[in-house]
Amino acid sequence: MALSRLIARPLLSSYFLANGGLDLKEAPARAKDVAPVADMLAPALDNATPDSLHVPADPVTWVRISGAVQVVAGLALATGRMPRFSAAVLGATLVPSTAAHLRFWEASDPADRKEQLIQFTRNASLAGGLLIAALDTAGKPGLAWRAQHAVHDARREAALVTSKVKSRVH
Repeated sequence: MALSRLIARPLLSSYFLANGGLDLKEAPARAKDVAPVADMLAPALDNATPDSLHVPADPVTWVRISGAVQVVAGLALATGRMPRFSAAVLGATLVPSTAAHLRFWEASDPADRKEQLIQFTRNASLAGGLLIAALDTAGKPGLAWRAQHAVHDARREAALVTSKVKSRVH
């Protein structure tokens, strides 16, 4: 593993480990910000999932779930376990979390608006880092490249077999 990945992954995951821990520890207090987003997302997710799957409506539960996911995925990214998947999962938690906590456009106090805008742009930067980490194949071909070349190789092999069969028939 490249030294840059060895250092960058734990650094990138440190925010999510700290934020996820705070979500777990301070869920009721943090749920106040999350309530408007949870009220909007919960019914949409409930309609999109099978009836057998219960989608919680309680904002405190959403905060705890998000915190647990951030801690687990943050640890996975920091230790290099499924780094692409864990970076994608962290990115998926970052979007609703940012929308819930950093609605700077609604802030009436200019100082509060400025602080939220700074935090919003920090999260946008984190999203960029997570996108890079999620797409980083560590110098190895990605799944799409492997699939494309597997099809190409299979066609080439089929053509060779076909030509051998034709030459034996004639």
